[in-house]
Amino acid sequence: MTGTSTDVVVRIEGLHKSFGHLEVVKGVDLDVHRGEVVVVFGRSGSGKSTVLRCVNFIEDPTEGSIEVAGIRLGGGHRTRRKREQIRQLRLHVGMVFQQFNLFPNMTVLDNVTCAPRMAGKGSETEIAQRAKDLLDRVGLADKAREHPARLSGGQQQRVAIARALAMEPDVMLFDEPTSALDPELTGEVLSVMKTLSTEMHMTMMVVTHEMGFAREVADRMAFFHEGRILEEGPPSELIASPRYAETRAFLEAVL
Repeated sequence: MTGTSTDVVVRIEGLHKSFGHLEVVKGVDLDVHRGEVVVVFGRSGSGKSTVLRCVNFIEDPTEGSIEVAGIRLGGGHRTRRKREQIRQLRLHVGMVFQQFNLFPNMTVLDNVTCAPRMAGKGSETEIAQRAKDLLDRVGLADKAREHPARLSGGQQQRVAIARALAMEPDVMLFDEPTSALDPELTGEVLSVMKTLSTEMHMTMMVVTHEMGFAREVADRMAFFHEGRILEEGPPSELIASPRYAETRAFLEAVL
């Protein structure tokens, strides 16, 4: 996919991240354009999930910068001004984790409406209607009054997706969203993610080992190895003809 600087939603420049003396991200540069789906993959410990967490400032970069929807930030001490800038940046980002992180004491509908209500994203009526529309889109309109404990893992993850979408983000981040699911529930979550791409044209960064999803949906793939992007390209090229032995070995293990 090609694009100009004006349609870059996420720009990662010179990103390094260390935990104590352990450097897990070692200089990553990556642009994600509006409407693009980028699948990030690699072995456990390669730094891919850490990069995603830096985009949302769950982790602070050690070096480098993150830009989302024109808001550019680096690491460093979280002053009052910096905390407000991070809050503003996060308004543009939706994130779905491996675990569903739903509020167990709230209904499905309340889980989806909680954040937009706190952020003042419209009137109560507008927020509730948007939430109902999103639950319908993820196939859970009939579960609005249920509590998470009464749902399957796949249903809970679809609620988590609706909750992230309720904030009307510019980009959705998915951190191995199917890894905690039984195989028979994985398909329903991936189907919703495909719909986000094909019908909503949502900009997405997806950390996953689901190569079938990558083939069908990704515009671009980035293979992480030892804290760096070793190679990237469209799925038709990267899966069929990887340039590096490390990429080939990984793909042979997961395909």
